[in-house]
This record gives sequence, C-alpha cells and structure tokens, in this order.
Amino acid sequence: MTTAKKALLAFAIIILIMSSSSMILFLAIGNVNNTGLIRVACVGDSITEGSGYTVNLQAMLGADYMVGNFGVSGSTVMLNSDKPYMNQSAFHKAKLFQPSIVVIMLGTNDARENVTELVEKFQADYKRLIEAYQTLESNPQIWLVKPPPIFENNLDLSNANLEQDVIPCIDQVANELDLSTIDVNRLLLEHPEYFGDGVHPNSEAAYLIASEISQAVTVNGS
Repeated sequence: MTTAKKALLAFAIIILIMSSSSMILFLAIGNVNNTGLIRVACVGDSITEGSGYTVNLQAMLGADYMVGNFGVSGSTVMLNSDKPYMNQSAFHKAKLFQPSIVVIMLGTNDARENVTELVEKFQADYKRLIEAYQTLESNPQIWLVKPPPIFENNLDLSNANLEQDVIPCIDQVANELDLSTIDVNRLLLEHPEYFGDGVHPNSEAAYLIASEISQAVTVNGS
C-alpha cells in the first residue's frame, strides 16, 4: 500500500471512531434524522463487516457523510439458508439508522455449494430485502453491488455459482426495480492476488471497492 493510501486509511480510522460514537449516540436518543449528515448504510456479509472498505469509504466521502457498517459474516440473501441477513440484528439496526443511501453487497454466501439449489428463491428474497429499505421514512437511494469474484478457496464457495446464478439474479432484480448496480466483480476479476483465502479482499481490494462505491454514490447519485 502506498504512503498516501496509508495516510488515508489512518485518517479514515479516526473518522470511523468518531462517526461510530456519534451514530450510537444518535440512535440512543432517537435523533438520527437531525444529524444533518448523509447516512450511508453498508449492508452485506463478511466482506462488508471485516474488509475495511467501509473505513475507506468514510474517508473518501468525507465529513458530510456518516457511513454505517451493517455487515454480518456468513449471511445470505436467501431466507432458506443457514444465516439469512434478514434474520440478523444488523438488518434491523440498518433500518433504525434511517439511511439516505443503502449499499447492498450480498450474494457471496449464496454461492455456496450447499445452498445453490435454492437459487430460484434468490430474486424473491432479494426484492423483499430491498423493499424493507425502500419503505423507510428516509426514502433511501438503493445501490446493488455485484460481489467480488471468488477465487480458489477452502470455504465451499463457487465462482461458477456466483457468475452463473447469483450475479444474473442481481442484474434481473436491478432491472425489474429500476435500481443501479455497482460492479466490483468486474473491477477485481483479474486480481486474485488481492484475496488471501480466495474470498476475502485484502486492504488493496478494500480500497478499490470503496473507491468504486464512492464514485457511484457521489457522481451518479442524486
């Protein structure tokens, strides 16, 4: 990582600590809508929860934004899996956050070998998840992220399932609901070196993911 990126990451960590404390306070007193900040809810699995992309995103978006990390490791879109995102507390916390923007990056764990037979349910469950955020009083803008590619791994995750089943479902839902997508899959397709275990992005990939999302929500957003 370059010196500039390291400096940005350090600055982002400071902002994240400050914004996280502020978010907890505002949630506690029920005053989220009066913060004056553009609230970005990052919904996802372990890639959202632990990669650090949300820290980078906060730094890139700046002080006018509050980025909330609502990732849950191992979670899925599909409700018939072992760990549906909609059954997790983070799902409800993201709604209480009353976001201005919701960035959804799920689907990696739906590409598991043992849940791909449920893929026909993906679109219906994805729409249900999206609509839960669309009906919020804050009327957030929704962005659907095509997850990073899956490389050789020991986690029973299949890139073939991701590319052939999950991502086409995301595209179909985006088309039907007239929503925009952010393609970090294409962005990282030629970079297996950014994924130590074949699935989870390292700091370089997290920076690129954040950059792609930041550009989408600020340049192409409302």
